[in-house]
Amino acid sequence: MDYGRPVRFGVFITPVATDQPLQLAVLAEELGYDLIGIQDHPYQRRFYDTWTLLTAIAMRTERITVFPDVANLPLRPPAMLAKAAATLDILSGGRLELGLGAGGFWDAIKAWDGPGRTAGESVSALEEAIQVIRLLWSGQHGIKFEGKYYRLGGAHSGPVPPHPIGIWLGAYRPRMLSIIGRLADGWVPSFGYMKEPDLVEGNRRIDEAAQAAGRDPNAIRRVVNAGYLDAETVVRLVVDCGMDTVLIAEDEMREFMSEIAPRVREEVESRRSRRAD
Repeated sequence: MDYGRPVRFGVFITPVATDQPLQLAVLAEELGYDLIGIQDHPYQRRFYDTWTLLTAIAMRTERITVFPDVANLPLRPPAMLAKAAATLDILSGGRLELGLGAGGFWDAIKAWDGPGRTAGESVSALEEAIQVIRLLWSGQHGIKFEGKYYRLGGAHSGPVPPHPIGIWLGAYRPRMLSIIGRLADGWVPSFGYMKEPDLVEGNRRIDEAAQAAGRDPNAIRRVVNAGYLDAETVVRLVVDCGMDTVLIAEDEMREFMSEIAPRVREEVESRRSRRAD
């Protein structure tokens, strides 16, 4: 299972409330990484607010893409999330993608005055949120939306993002994977929590849902939070499991980019060439 997309590498930076995240972000760009992901757990008292940190990173870098990995939807109303995403995409020159999660750690979310939802309710709310966000990136006026969890009562959208922001879902179960295939632009699982066969099965489910909805599965990004892996494992994630972007741990990013990444690119190209012959 290989979609033939260019292989990209990113860094998963922990938003500890020190100077370290900004320093690591600048270093990641200098080392040639493509992407920075920041987890979104506002109830963690030692963490910065993810959205503010993403903005600070974008203002200190010039090339690298940033995204919440993944945004905590129950604590971030989708209308305001859409506005914040469009704003940062403009300020960064089109360098934002939007990772989105249905929520977890419900006791912590409720402690921060967020809603308490069942697993099924949280997925339904996420599906509505995708629609709300896209409407508020459309540039339309007088937008109305009536859902069970979210509503728009004649909203005027804008500013419009300068590039089509991808909505990438952190997802593991069949219903969420189906939503990716039908509605979203990318998948962001974590390796370890999901093994290689799980990634293959997840991609299969996404592809089936995309095809049923008349969408091209090859247009969907496959981004995996992987920690630190050897070259052969990363190659398998790409050419056997269908993942096109690999995020590694912040404390290994120098060694990975100098030693592992070149070998991965070479071997992926080699295997793809052999398959094409």
